[in-house]
Amino acid sequence: MAGLVSAPGAALAANILAFGRLLRRAGVPVGSTEGLAAMEALSLVDIGDRRQVHAALRAVMVRRREHFPVFDQAFLLFWRDPEAGRNAAAMALMDGMKEQAKPPPGSRRLAEAMAPQRPPRPPPQPPEERPPVDVAMTVSERERLQTMDFEAMSAAEIAAAKSEIRKLVLSLDARPTRRFRPDPLGPSVDLRGTIRASLHQGGEILSLERRRRVTRPPPLVALCDISGSMSRYAQVLLHFLHAVTNDRDRVHSFLFGTRLTNVTRQLRHRDAEVAFELVSHIVPDWSGGTRIGESLELFNKQWSRRVLGQGAVVLLITDGLDREGAKGLAEATARLRRSCRRLMWLNPLLRYAGFQPRSQGIRAMLPHVDEFRPVHNLESLRALVATLSGPQQVRRMAA
Repeated sequence: MAGLVSAPGAALAANILAFGRLLRRAGVPVGSTEGLAAMEALSLVDIGDRRQVHAALRAVMVRRREHFPVFDQAFLLFWRDPEAGRNAAAMALMDGMKEQAKPPPGSRRLAEAMAPQRPPRPPPQPPEERPPVDVAMTVSERERLQTMDFEAMSAAEIAAAKSEIRKLVLSLDARPTRRFRPDPLGPSVDLRGTIRASLHQGGEILSLERRRRVTRPPPLVALCDISGSMSRYAQVLLHFLHAVTNDRDRVHSFLFGTRLTNVTRQLRHRDAEVAFELVSHIVPDWSGGTRIGESLELFNKQWSRRVLGQGAVVLLITDGLDREGAKGLAEATARLRRSCRRLMWLNPLLRYAGFQPRSQGIRAMLPHVDEFRPVHNLESLRALVATLSGPQQVRRMAA
């Protein structure tokens, strides 16, 4: 704590401001209000006691629980040596990092945040005649984001991916439910409400209470294949599922390879990097084999009645290349279709113009889905969101 003890007054305030800028670069929302509160908090504790200083700063500078790990790492590194940002390579070798075989969530973002900021390059002089170029996001950057491992994404890459995914506002078509709510302009008369209101008038019915049926979007259930052939697409689609899970309610996400794993609770974490870290701890079969039939059968037995109520929409994300061939796949897919209102199969293999359903698994599943769509880039996700947000056709029951 030499950096705190030997730097009272103005030097301490400068260190607090530098620490706040470090937290902002690492993804923690810290402003001038938190900086002033930090100065006031330090005046109430013993600056020589590291634990008191850590507790005081975290109490006033961090508002969300998911930012605690990033703050703890930043506090450990910054207040040991405020000038350590000039040597980012040495920061990764400190005691708080080298004892762990795998860096905790946010460590890479923090290392990049502590690196010295490079001055922006001066823009080159344009020639006299040069066609305009759209520099918002190039194709190479989009492809790099789509193929990058989610555990290795930096702060800038996560921000770029989130900015693109945040534009995909998913507003599912609202459906009427069995519940009613009071509405003076409702289309139907509320008999119970009318009688209840008459009790305040001595039993005389002076007016009729009205009600309206409650409408809400149906549940959204995603079954995503994370086998070796789907790993590069699952990494990008996890960002999409994370954004949708944190934007709306009644979203359930499942990952399957050789087994089925419910990751709904993990994806509800607001910090994407921490959410993916939690997912990696409970998913042991990432980039492994594929058992689509067994996974769908297990979902039908254990989860369908819990999450497929009220006209749920199911997104089945897989390439259909089953390790076990087509064993039990047609029956499991048919049962899944009967349990939901809409079953959409998202297959990245449809990116090929000459795609033919030659695999046994694809031929077994294809007759039992409502829609068969590609999912391999941001454009296909935008098309998917537009389809889900629009009016949905009524499924025709087979005779």
